[in-house]
Amino acid sequence: MAKTVGAGGKSSARTKKMNETKMIMRQPILLVAVIVVIATLLLFVAYPLIKILLFGLTTEEGTLSLQTLKEILTSHRYLSTFGRTLLLGLIVAVISTFIGYIFAYTITRTNAPCKGFLKMIATLPILSPPFILSLSIIFLFGKQGLITKSLLGITSNNVYGMPSLIVVQVMSFFPIAYLTLSGILESIDASVEDAACNMGASRWHTFWTVTFPLSLPGIISGCLLVFIQSLEDFSNPATIGGNFTTLSVEVYQVITGSYDMRKGSVLAILLLVPAMAAFLLNKYWVNKKSFVTVTGKPTQARKPINEPHIKYPLFIFCILIAAVVILFYGTVIFGSFVTTWGYNYTPTLMQYQKALAYGWSSMKNSMILALISAVLGGLLGMIIAYLTAKRNYYGKGFIEITSVLMFAVPGTVLGIAYVLAVNTKPIILTGTAAILVIVFTFRNMPVAIESGTTTLLQIDNSIEEASTILGANSGRSFRKITLPMLRNAFFSGLVYSFVKAITAVSAVIFLVSPRWNLVTSKIYTLFDQAKYSQAAAFVTMMVGILLVFIGIFNTLINILLAPRSKKRKPTK
Repeated sequence: MAKTVGAGGKSSARTKKMNETKMIMRQPILLVAVIVVIATLLLFVAYPLIKILLFGLTTEEGTLSLQTLKEILTSHRYLSTFGRTLLLGLIVAVISTFIGYIFAYTITRTNAPCKGFLKMIATLPILSPPFILSLSIIFLFGKQGLITKSLLGITSNNVYGMPSLIVVQVMSFFPIAYLTLSGILESIDASVEDAACNMGASRWHTFWTVTFPLSLPGIISGCLLVFIQSLEDFSNPATIGGNFTTLSVEVYQVITGSYDMRKGSVLAILLLVPAMAAFLLNKYWVNKKSFVTVTGKPTQARKPINEPHIKYPLFIFCILIAAVVILFYGTVIFGSFVTTWGYNYTPTLMQYQKALAYGWSSMKNSMILALISAVLGGLLGMIIAYLTAKRNYYGKGFIEITSVLMFAVPGTVLGIAYVLAVNTKPIILTGTAAILVIVFTFRNMPVAIESGTTTLLQIDNSIEEASTILGANSGRSFRKITLPMLRNAFFSGLVYSFVKAITAVSAVIFLVSPRWNLVTSKIYTLFDQAKYSQAAAFVTMMVGILLVFIGIFNTLINILLAPRSKKRKPTK
């Protein structure tokens, strides 16, 4: 009987999908949207990835060959680099998740003071350029460091290497774990924990037997997401790693130093494997594991923890981390206003004058291209979210997987893939602004898709059905009903896409050109030339620009989402 029901269920699902597909065939706007989305994803997501796989595993004549792969897998140098990359990712993932969990627990479970301040600190590294923490480590602990030389009198300290890299990556990526875990902790039913306390369990026992097991999926998800970010990171290992070379930096050095595109492609594929494995594990296994009990009964408000022996130790830990973050950011800002770091601390605006003269055009390019790609990525993300959350048809699975695939692809891999894909016929976009916009759009679009999907799943289908019954087609229903409800999700994706586009390094390091240079590549060049104060001025300006644009976006959100009151004519 069970098999019969199962078979009947599958048959019903196939019938429903077939009917939905036929319905889309009768709706021109929907049909065009599906075709355009599939064609776009094939061209700008699937094709570049297939291109790098084929290029890395074939010879110049086009025949299949594993010789380059064999050379890499038998090379002690590359295997050591691969092992160091994985080790770094694991260490950073564990420490970042630990800090993120304490932040999330303190903010969601206790009535500790300064919660708004802690939330700001926990999200600040996400909104800042990738170089800022590496720069602060050099300013504080380098040979001319404010702490090592000025305070401790140490002039031979080597700041470059794995310890500094761990500190920088942990400070950069623990907000990712915090955002993941805060949502998990907030979704746990308060009555479950209260029931354990009412039965005599202590706070400590309740945490280990109730709260921690229920938040375990979020902990694993946070670890995997941070692990992916650590693998993908290029800017921090390139600037502060020293002799501790990671695979992303190795790929860059092989291509730019040895001019060996094939070996670089194989190394990129090697980097892609663990990143993709962690992404798929998180998306298709961890996200389906939910131990949180959600009932239809109303739940009581959660009573925050007020015990001093719990609240204050957690608060002190968060404040110490916040102090480190403030120290790092404050040091870079201070460093941008001095004449020569380590020698002459006289206040000056000379570094900003040099930075603007050196790279104002690249700054302008970054802002223009980031804004264009953010709008395109936001709109495309909302369309894809609608097609995957509200429709069930043949081809939906391909759109779902391919549209979020770029989130798991390391930036250096993506850059090489696009170089191979758009450098020959039929598509030649090398050195143009179009290729940079395409990379930014598809690289950052998954966040807009996830945000839009979450919003759409909360909208009852009966609202659109009522519109259809009244004679509106799918396009009009989407434009008049669904799209207004997606405004918040759209602007959230817009802000994220803009920030990530203007601060991107690894994905565009191979794609910039003299005509379309970007501010991040200019800053990376300044690091190579040891012009740290000038780099600090650039980074500080970028932070200011990002804050201004985020303020503008938030203002637009508030205006568009504000309730509109219509004056009614008085009835007689």
